[in-house]
Amino acid sequence: QVQFVESGGGLVQPGGSLRLSCVGSGANVSNYVMAWYRQAPGKQRDMVARIFRTGGHTDYATPVKGRFTISRDAAKNTVYLQMNDLKNEDTALYYCNSLGSVNWGQGTQVTVSS
Repeated sequence: QVQFVESGGGLVQPGGSLRLSCVGSGANVSNYVMAWYRQAPGKQRDMVARIFRTGGHTDYATPVKGRFTISRDAAKNTVYLQMNDLKNEDTALYYCNSLGSVNWGQGTQVTVSS
């Protein structure tokens, strides 16, 4: 069964940084377009970043562009989301998934607050 397990969330002050990790279980993250999503209370789940299979091409949602970086370590079968200059509005439950999959993991909570 293909699963992606997220970790690395926490409580951070505005302007701080966090790095989220997403480990593939039963799946090689290099074989998929991988994406990070987030869902704030009362809002829909939105994609914030994705990384393509070949060439490492990435793209980002406008609210996080220039602050977040998605990357992949094939040897560790892990996708990362480096989040810098965090803002209160980045507070959400963050998920990773292969593009188009409807099987969601538990996510990891990111709370930005002073």
